[in-house]
Amino acid sequence: MRLLLILLLLLQTNSLKANEINYLLNIPGLKVHQLNNPNGLKYLISQKNFKIGINNNISCDKATKESLDKNFPIIKKNLEIYESKFLKKINLRFIVLCENLFISKINTAGIPDHEKRILILDLNFNEKYFERVIHHEVFHMIHDSHKKIFDEEVWSNFNYNEFQYAECSTCSDRLGLDLYDETNGFLTEYSKSIPSEDMAEVYSFLVTNKINIKNKSKKDPILFNKIKFIESRINKIKNFKNK
Repeated sequence: MRLLLILLLLLQTNSLKANEINYLLNIPGLKVHQLNNPNGLKYLISQKNFKIGINNNISCDKATKESLDKNFPIIKKNLEIYESKFLKKINLRFIVLCENLFISKINTAGIPDHEKRILILDLNFNEKYFERVIHHEVFHMIHDSHKKIFDEEVWSNFNYNEFQYAECSTCSDRLGLDLYDETNGFLTEYSKSIPSEDMAEVYSFLVTNKINIKNKSKKDPILFNKIKFIESRINKIKNFKNK
């Protein structure tokens, strides 16, 4: 009887946590996938398709067992490099996993919300870029939590004078994610969309392909300055005593 009571209490606790999380994040149908991780991240999965955001402009499908089995270990491995202290400084606590994530009808790897401490990730995003885009989206949490130290005007001045970014990432047709052979200040076509996406691309390659882009930067002074900028700002955040 005592064992049965304990099991019932555990089930009730998990239910309360799931309900509380749904309330906090305003995403219906979430289920706890994994809570007790060393760095404090809470992994949640969508049990049904959902639409959220302004005019329901964000949509995603429920997570399937096949996608979770295949990609959750990859996601967890990549996010385990971040310590709990750093995650607190960038206001990231919840990872929501779903499939076929769209914002304004554009397929995207992830959607960050630093105010709600949430990062939504698409389990079905292109396998070729999958690991790198995880860190790309983490950077958006970093940037949104510390915009003052990631000065976009300073960043834009690294580029050659004739270059201009687009007005917004979703109104740009610069979407390619392949690494350029000749960088000329930019690692990918998507880097040319807006400053924050350019920063996120540099950061993601620093995490996943550091040696290669460091070598490229030896012949590319613009890229060299961008790498130096990102590294110095990340170190500054790591050294903050309080967020």
